[in-house]
Amino acid sequence: MEQSQSRVSASDALARFRLLFLSAVGIFFFFVPISVNGKSTIPLDHLVSQIKVWLGSGVAWYAFAMIVIGAVYPFVTGQWSKSLTDKVFSVLKVMGAGAALMAVTGAGPEFLHSKDMLPFLFEKLVISVGLIVPVGAVFLSFLVSYGLLELIGILVQPVMRPIWRTPGRSAIDAVASFVGSYSLGLLITNRVYKSGQYSAKEAAIIATGFSTVSATFMIIVAKTLDLMAVWNLYFWGTLVITFIVTAITVRLPPLRQMDESVADPEPDAGSEGRLQTAYQTGMNVARQAPALGSNVLSTIKDGLLMTISILPSIMSVGLIGLLVAKYTPVFEWLGYLFYPFTAVWGIEGAKELAQASASGLAEMFLPALLLREAEFVVRLAAAVICVSSVLFFSASIPCILSTSIPLSVGRLVVIWFIRTALSLLLAIPFAMFVAGQM
Repeated sequence: MEQSQSRVSASDALARFRLLFLSAVGIFFFFVPISVNGKSTIPLDHLVSQIKVWLGSGVAWYAFAMIVIGAVYPFVTGQWSKSLTDKVFSVLKVMGAGAALMAVTGAGPEFLHSKDMLPFLFEKLVISVGLIVPVGAVFLSFLVSYGLLELIGILVQPVMRPIWRTPGRSAIDAVASFVGSYSLGLLITNRVYKSGQYSAKEAAIIATGFSTVSATFMIIVAKTLDLMAVWNLYFWGTLVITFIVTAITVRLPPLRQMDESVADPEPDAGSEGRLQTAYQTGMNVARQAPALGSNVLSTIKDGLLMTISILPSIMSVGLIGLLVAKYTPVFEWLGYLFYPFTAVWGIEGAKELAQASASGLAEMFLPALLLREAEFVVRLAAAVICVSSVLFFSASIPCILSTSIPLSVGRLVVIWFIRTALSLLLAIPFAMFVAGQM
């Protein structure tokens, strides 16, 4: 009897350590700025910067190797032939490998090697993403694996249905997307939808409203736009704006009109003892979590798979987007659709922000790439737009199309437009407020 109680006590102690301490480690690496050699930023950013120094010139060849592996991977696994979308993006990944080869060797047309083309795309974006995604995945595991997500999910259950028209369990999807990745969020959403626990409308809301880029990607955006000095304001402000935009979007077509029938609806949760229930739920997850070593190895693998998946697409779609932005009026034309939403605030650079926001449909990083020399308010607003728009053709839209969620390309583009317009109306005054506090 005493041995049984001792085992239970040891199990509780280990679970408490995981829930409270390991989750705190994840929070520290992502949200607690520290100063090192006069530079104040989050520990994850310091670590990635140091790894880049250690690798030296080899970091470019590491990124190139990841891109080549990513270009070959769909053909080795047979993924390339599963759908038209897979075929298109498999070709784009091969093109990305070709662009990366030109970037590291200096070969190819001279205009591609101007400082705002291949050099910037490869050195400032691809290399950073290539390092921060696998390294960040390690510390993301501390946030998502030891009960913190589930604890938060229970706490926010009472607000999910009235505000976002989704069940309480969707809070886990929402937070998983924001602190993990859109692919993780979509994986959870698709699985729950196919099991009959989400309606088509609920799954579509979660996929287009919560499955945004992760905190690690947000660091890249913030670094590109020189915003790490206001990282916490940027992160939490973007989270709030993204979820406000989602709350509005669910009440508008096309999401409002989608099928709401669900085979296995979530029962109403009582409000008594919610904090205790949340803590116990987190403890249960912590008890069942894998050992730290195996968990870290698993997340490193997931991070590397994500790295080889996104780097070739960023290289090809990103370069195409930069070329279109520089040599054609396409984004200028599309930008006029958003100009009323930026001009209303009377800021300098309103037209440029509108045009850059339009480019986000191709690749979420493009607004950041196009506005890196802009005024602070425009840069911060662009950084928010990169995330809160959610949908872009280089990654998130193909991921959604590959699920069972009934969303067409046309619907996704309409939702993207609505989200971007609403995001501009909220992001600009937020940026003006932050600027006023500096």
